[in-house]
Amino acid sequence: MNNWKTILTRRLLAAVVAVAVVASLATYEFARTAKASAAAPAAAPLDDNSVAAILTLDRAMETLAARVTPAVVNVTVTSKPSAQQAGDDSSQDMQQFFAPFGGNPFGGTPFGRHFNQPMNPRERVEHGLGSGVIISPDGYIVTNNHVVEGATDIHVTMSNREVLSAKLIGTDPLTDLAVIKVSGKNLPSVPWGDSAQLHPGQTVLAFGNPYGFQFTVTRGIVSALNRPNPDASDRRKPGEFIQTDAAINPGNSGGALVDARGELIGINTFLISSNGSFSGMGFAIPTQIAEPTVETLIRDGKVSHGYIGIGISDVTPDNAKSFQMSNATGALVTQVEPSSPGGKAGLRTGDVITKLNGQPVTDAGQLQMEVGQKRPGDTIQLDVVREGKTVNVPVTLETMGAASAGASAGTEHGKGRWGMSLGDLSPALRDRMQLPSEVHGAVIEDVQPGSPADNANLQRGDVIVEVNRHSEQSAVDVAQALSNVAKGQDALVLVWSNGGNTFRVLHPTQE
Repeated sequence: MNNWKTILTRRLLAAVVAVAVVASLATYEFARTAKASAAAPAAAPLDDNSVAAILTLDRAMETLAARVTPAVVNVTVTSKPSAQQAGDDSSQDMQQFFAPFGGNPFGGTPFGRHFNQPMNPRERVEHGLGSGVIISPDGYIVTNNHVVEGATDIHVTMSNREVLSAKLIGTDPLTDLAVIKVSGKNLPSVPWGDSAQLHPGQTVLAFGNPYGFQFTVTRGIVSALNRPNPDASDRRKPGEFIQTDAAINPGNSGGALVDARGELIGINTFLISSNGSFSGMGFAIPTQIAEPTVETLIRDGKVSHGYIGIGISDVTPDNAKSFQMSNATGALVTQVEPSSPGGKAGLRTGDVITKLNGQPVTDAGQLQMEVGQKRPGDTIQLDVVREGKTVNVPVTLETMGAASAGASAGTEHGKGRWGMSLGDLSPALRDRMQLPSEVHGAVIEDVQPGSPADNANLQRGDVIVEVNRHSEQSAVDVAQALSNVAKGQDALVLVWSNGGNTFRVLHPTQE
């Protein structure tokens, strides 16, 4: 019996030992497998020396953004819509320039409105938001006129979230600038820079409140300078806009565009896009226009712009020879209002303005900007190339009124030799076209595709008023003048279109 107990005990111990060994081996194998499947350490980051230039640039941008952001404000406006907007619940300006107050930035209904409950037009108010930039420690703020237009209540939100009531100091619809003011001392501000020193490719930062996302900064470059006024409804408005690819979206209007030194070189104003959102083309009012306008608004509360009363366009390589110009520079006079300052001074259609007060005029936009900054009553000296000779024309400016005209851009067309058919201006046609009584000539009725008129971008409804610098009174006169042009020679035509005149060159087809 003792022997059996001994044998049984030994067998149990052997089994226990075997189980223990198997368990140990399993634990070891599991641990070994787990250790083998653990992730290998990641590659080391690049050392600071290899990316020193990028890190230095990042630190510089961080310093710049931290310096400017406190001087940028969120502008909240309560306003009454104009009569034109009263029946339009979705103003194009509101969509393009500033986002609905309280609205969902990803779509939805503005705060305070309920589904299926339209407002009573008599009680309707609009809420909008935009941006502004503080330019003085005592609280003067620059923004866009379209941000505060019609405002009954204006508040600004500072970068520290403090909300302040603001009062309207003055607006200038022509330049789309406005000045508001908050009470305060030692407020953060941004110094003016000189937009005349900008060059394409320079780094710029845009600050604002796009779609209600407050205190946003985007970085880009100066894409182009001196972009013309895109508003065909009013050619009096100066252009010379700064174009940038720094993201500018609805809500950025009135915000700051600054250079690498943190100087204010532009006021963000609009974008060009097929869907109303950023597409790489944002535009800002340069300080060449903004600074003197703002100073006048602060001093006087309004701006009176000087006015000549002429239509102008650029001298181009295509038409320079026709005006006996060796270079495509200057502002070409395309229209003169008879009783305007320019008309009284003796300016003529076809004159090329090359200097203003002794300073060169490079293009129509520059002349328009310079004259617009002059005061009514100022006398300016214009150097004009006329029939190949330079003459000096002094012009005393008057106050710009609603009826004054600015630079216009028109189009033209043709048949037969030049590819356009012409007709007379009947009283009924004049009335339908709302043609001024002083406009005479031939209306273009049809344009042949690929013809000289088509290549000159002439269109049906344009009116040819001059051929080779001679005024024409009828379709017969225009047709005869065009037929008298020697074969192989260009024809210079003055065309009335879209409320103004412009010169176009008709190049004959190769025969």
